[in-house]
Amino acid sequence: MCNTSPPGTPGEAHDRFAEAVAFHGHVCPGLATGYRAAEIALSRLCSGRSKDEELVTIAETDACGVDAIQVLTGCTAGKGNLLFKDHGKHAFTFINRKTGAAIRVAANPSFNIDSLDPDLAPLRARVMQGRASGGEQAEFHERIHRIVDTIMEMPAEELFSIREVDVEIPERARIFSSVPCSKCGELAAESRIRVEDGKFVCYACSEEYSRRR
Repeated sequence: MCNTSPPGTPGEAHDRFAEAVAFHGHVCPGLATGYRAAEIALSRLCSGRSKDEELVTIAETDACGVDAIQVLTGCTAGKGNLLFKDHGKHAFTFINRKTGAAIRVAANPSFNIDSLDPDLAPLRARVMQGRASGGEQAEFHERIHRIVDTIMEMPAEELFSIREVDVEIPERARIFSSVPCSKCGELAAESRIRVEDGKFVCYACSEEYSRRR
């Protein structure tokens, strides 16, 4: 492992977070939390942004922070080096394929975003329900930005539980041929095709798959 300080200058970090915000669409605490997790991973795994599949991220949530992780680490769903385990946890395992090193960054149970602004919840409810006035919406966004600024500056150990882990490195993403479904006629990856009554059927048309849902 290399140094544990975040890479880049404060200005560069601001620019990278701005990229994450542009990708995600808005500023929010979840995005900031994911950004910090990715920042920690890149530093401790001695890695830059993944151009191909040099890094792998296993995310245990599909919440906002994943978008920051995609922007900062280069681990994306499309490249196949962003994998999901739907555990509902703000926890991420980052793996450096070149070195075999891996760390797990998980939300610290002692950290609670609501504690940064205990009076925000009623205002947030009005905004989410569409009942907030223009002034209340402006106040809400201002307070959210203050929370985000705090998250961006907090010591990593207050935000997360961070530990080195031994994990099996996932195989690289595979490219599959496409096969036409005998029912809908649409192409589907052969890895997602089922055989029913001797015919190739996609998941959407598969009776077997429908019973599992």
